[in-house]
Amino acid sequence: MTTAAIYGCAGHELTQGEADFFASVAPFGFILFARNVASPEQVRQLCLALRQASGRPEAPILIDQEGGRVQRLRPPHWPVYPPGHIYGRFDDKFPLLGQAFARLGARLIAHDLLQLGITADAVPVLDIPQPGAHDVIGDRAYGETVAAVARLGRAAAEGLLAGGVLPIIKHIPGHGRALCDSHLALPRVEASRDALSRTDFAPFRALSDMPMAMTAHVVYAALDPRRPATTSRRVISDTIRTDIGFQGLLMSDDLSMQALTGDLTTRAKASLRAGCDVVLHCNGNMTEMEAVARGTPTLRGESAKRAAAALARAPKLQEPLDEDAARAQFQLWWNEARA
Repeated sequence: MTTAAIYGCAGHELTQGEADFFASVAPFGFILFARNVASPEQVRQLCLALRQASGRPEAPILIDQEGGRVQRLRPPHWPVYPPGHIYGRFDDKFPLLGQAFARLGARLIAHDLLQLGITADAVPVLDIPQPGAHDVIGDRAYGETVAAVARLGRAAAEGLLAGGVLPIIKHIPGHGRALCDSHLALPRVEASRDALSRTDFAPFRALSDMPMAMTAHVVYAALDPRRPATTSRRVISDTIRTDIGFQGLLMSDDLSMQALTGDLTTRAKASLRAGCDVVLHCNGNMTEMEAVARGTPTLRGESAKRAAAALARAPKLQEPLDEDAARAQFQLWWNEARA
C-alpha cells in the first residue's frame, strides 16, 4: 500500500538502510536535490533504484528545476536556465513572444528531466512579489502582475506537460508577501482577504486545473491567524479548494523547514489532517524520515483518487522536439531579454 509521503535521499546512491526503509513504507514519490546529482547515468540509476525500492515503477520523482538560483541540475552535464523574471522581461519587450519563450524553456527542461527518469518539476512559481517582501521569491517570479504571472506560468506548465513532465504550481495560495524566508522562520501576512484574493490567489485560480500544487508555510491573518496554510484546515478548505478551486493533488512544502513547529511526526499529522493529500520531506535524514513515516498513513480515499488523476495527466507521447533548433531559438530569445 502506498503511503502519503514524498521523501528525499542522502546521496548519489541508495544506502541499504534507505532501500529497506522505502520498501517498508512505499512512499507516493521521491524528490532529488543537488546532493543527489553527479552525472546523467548516475541520476538515471538512482531514479531506477528509488522506484525499485518502493515497489512502485510509477512513483513520481520530483525536482526543483526552475532556473536561476533554484536549479538542481547544472553544468557541465546540463545547461543553465534563466530565473522566472527573465521571461517576464522578455514578455515586456516582446508581448507576442513572451509565452512562447516561457513554454520553450519549460519544454527544454522537461526534455532534460525525462531522459533521467524525473517526472515532475516544482514549476511554475505563481507567487507575486510585493514591495518590501523578503527576496526568497524575488527573481524567481515571472512578474509583478496577476496577468503576467498567470500567462507565463501557464505557458511554462504547458511546456512541461508537452515534454511528459508534471508541473507543480507553488506556493499555494501565495508566498509573495512574506517578510521572511519560510525555510528559516514562519512568515505572517496581514493583508486583507479581499487584497489576497484579488492578487496573491489569482494566478493560482487561473491555473487551478493543474495536476499538483505545493503549499506555502505562511500564516494569512485574515484567513487563519494561528496556522500556516500547510496545517490550516480553514485555508485549505475555504481558500485553496473553494476560492481558488484547486482540486488536484495538494502536497505540503518541506516539513523540515523552520516555519513549522513540533516534531516531524506532529507536522506530518497536522498537514494531512488539515487537508494536504501528501507530505514532503526533503533532506534525506533517516531519523527524520522515520519520524515522518510515523505520522503518515496509507494514501486513500479522495487523496488516492487525486494522486491517480495527477499521474494520469502525464502524456504517454511527448511533443516532438528538434533539440538543437529549440536550444538555438531559446538562446536567441534569452539574449534579447538580457539586452
